[in-house]
Amino acid sequence: MVASREETQRKLDVLSAAVLKHTPEQAYTVADRFEALAAAHPDRPFLVFEDCEISYGAANRAMNRYAHFARARNLAPGDTVSVMLENRPEILYLWFALTKIGCVAALINTHIGGDALLHAIGASTQSKALFVGEECLAQLESAGGASGMASRLPVLVVDAAGDIEGMRTQPANEANPPRALREGIIGESTFCLVFTSGTTGLPKAAVITHMRWLAVGDGWTALFRHGPDDVFYCVLPLYHVAAGMSLLSQVLACGGRMLLRRRFSASRFWDDVRRYGVTVTQYSGEMCRYLVNQPPRSNDREHGLRLMSGAGLNADIWRRFQQRFAVPHLVEGYGGTEINCGLMNLEGRIGSCGRLPFRERSNARLVRVDPETGDYVRNPDGTLIECEPGETGELIAMIVRLPGIGAGRFDGYTDSEATERKILRNVFRPGDAWFRSGDLFRRDEDDYYYFVDRTGDTFRWKSENVSTTEVAEALGAHPDIESITVYGVELPGEEGRAGMAAIALKPGRSFDPGSFYELASTSLPAYARPLFVRILGEADITSTFKLRKTDLQKMGALPGPDGSAVYALDAAHRTYVPRS
Repeated sequence: MVASREETQRKLDVLSAAVLKHTPEQAYTVADRFEALAAAHPDRPFLVFEDCEISYGAANRAMNRYAHFARARNLAPGDTVSVMLENRPEILYLWFALTKIGCVAALINTHIGGDALLHAIGASTQSKALFVGEECLAQLESAGGASGMASRLPVLVVDAAGDIEGMRTQPANEANPPRALREGIIGESTFCLVFTSGTTGLPKAAVITHMRWLAVGDGWTALFRHGPDDVFYCVLPLYHVAAGMSLLSQVLACGGRMLLRRRFSASRFWDDVRRYGVTVTQYSGEMCRYLVNQPPRSNDREHGLRLMSGAGLNADIWRRFQQRFAVPHLVEGYGGTEINCGLMNLEGRIGSCGRLPFRERSNARLVRVDPETGDYVRNPDGTLIECEPGETGELIAMIVRLPGIGAGRFDGYTDSEATERKILRNVFRPGDAWFRSGDLFRRDEDDYYYFVDRTGDTFRWKSENVSTTEVAEALGAHPDIESITVYGVELPGEEGRAGMAAIALKPGRSFDPGSFYELASTSLPAYARPLFVRILGEADITSTFKLRKTDLQKMGALPGPDGSAVYALDAAHRTYVPRS
């Protein structure tokens, strides 16, 4: 049953009211929120990590020790400082310590290395120092090592116990740093830098402001009535906005506690939920796939998890997941590190990432794009054309910059040219400005929106447009597949790009060309069936469980240097055959 537009809008209004409390001009910062919680509830549990419970007061004292150490290393208000640690308490201590003294933390992806790492630390952020966990030193080696990096900026290695060379000899100071160090920092000031995933190129450093970070947590808390007894399960990396903004800001909005894991484990997930009384967590679509692929248990529905939110959940996995685990609120949405609009599916409409019940109350629009060229379709006067129900188009969002209003802003990247490339001007009237999402959607008659693909991922083959997302969803239903990504590769003498699927198989499974062909032929039109299949020995997964398309595309349709086998479509024999 479709919820009424009025009921959907009522829920969105609750969310908006909490968000709009945070303004560009406010003097209240993220550091102020944590210090207030630590003062009011010093003994309340804040973190649970490796069976160690850490209170708000203890965490605040640890943050202060790092803050005074950073000050002693001549880090000053306004400096950008890179932080590269896996999920462990020290990443939070350092991040918030830097915030307390007026610095901006650049949260570095712990999986990148080489040129991407050099770019993130140097070109994107102009960092004054790098705090790096000893667990990340291998990535540092690929970028010239700690000694090579030290020629560019100070490198401070954080060992497994949280110690940094020189910190032990410094007198311990656990008092809050002077509030004057944050003088002039307001709502629209930069709280931290978060990097785009880099699946299609070098990562860009996106600006996250204090007001935006705080508003996300307050909005979700108001909508779902979080309280201090809620336990939030963090398995996604804290350097990514899903965990580092959305989940963590909810914890601090309600004064709850966070169960922190270094990484996601499908086999341990539900045991953790039961043991620690987890009530709220986040997912990516692939996470849910991994959970569904675990062997069934008799207690699959015996848990207290009431809310899971995330993105990228396809309809088939969604149905199987809910039938098996019955989580009361599974909220699929759409948003992003730098995106200035959002969608939330509050009614559980399977396959949809949200609803815009009243167009005039949203800054988002869906506009027509030429499927042949990828260019925007325009009226004779040059303005863009909105999509009708059932049409596929690109989601754009009007950029709003009004005094006292934080919603609708596009804060951009540290690279001004990259920021400008994401802005469309004179879209519907002279002088307006809109954020280009780069994401294709379609909407139905009830104003539910459905993600189709990234604009750069859809490719052309045999005069037809192929959606990589739709192909991956169809083929991901194969029982042997753990993870799949679909992309186009160029072939000599051919126009367009041929479809290719890169597959990671479940443990103990082998590729069955015949059954894979049968699934492809029955679920996809001929032009959308992959011409090639690459079998990966080990999935090269990003922090958000996406296979890295850029590196895969570079290998083309030949067996890779990593030893991955490639199969080619043999339609005559209804199978795929090995390619040498």
